[in-house]
Amino acid sequence: MKIKQASAGILTNYEVLELLRSRGASKDPTRVMASLSMSELTVYDYLVETAACNQTKDNIIKYLEMVKMYDLAKAEILNVLNLRPRAPPIMDSMIEKCEQRFGEEGLLELVQMVVEVLPAPPKNPKPDEGSDENKAGGEVDDDVKKGKGSSDNNCNTSVEAMEIG
Repeated sequence: MKIKQASAGILTNYEVLELLRSRGASKDPTRVMASLSMSELTVYDYLVETAACNQTKDNIIKYLEMVKMYDLAKAEILNVLNLRPRAPPIMDSMIEKCEQRFGEEGLLELVQMVVEVLPAPPKNPKPDEGSDENKAGGEVDDDVKKGKGSSDNNCNTSVEAMEIG
């Protein structure tokens, strides 16, 4: 990935992660030799725990194609891409007037599309966090369909530069 124009627009978490990797960021103990600041390494450490580390350009392109039918704003598209919500209440909080725009059925379809198209984050929770194995999978389960559930942080290619809609 090459930067064509600095500060040209917003970036997805995937793009930030790829940029940091291209500059030498890794979980390798010798990473102190990389030409990255501590804040860049901190951002890298955060992003490798999110879905951005499992996303690909193909996932993102497919998501961007499929999300066109929902007529979302660029900021909404980016938020959904980066956070990969798995439950309607989380999606509802990310999209303006979500219930009015899509109804309950449309909202559930959007959540299911996101779960199917965008990969889940790594399944290695930090030691101090609990893990619910039923929620770690990639399917929308009965709790999610009933409006219960959780959101995963995920990441992905520059929404600002892409033609949407």
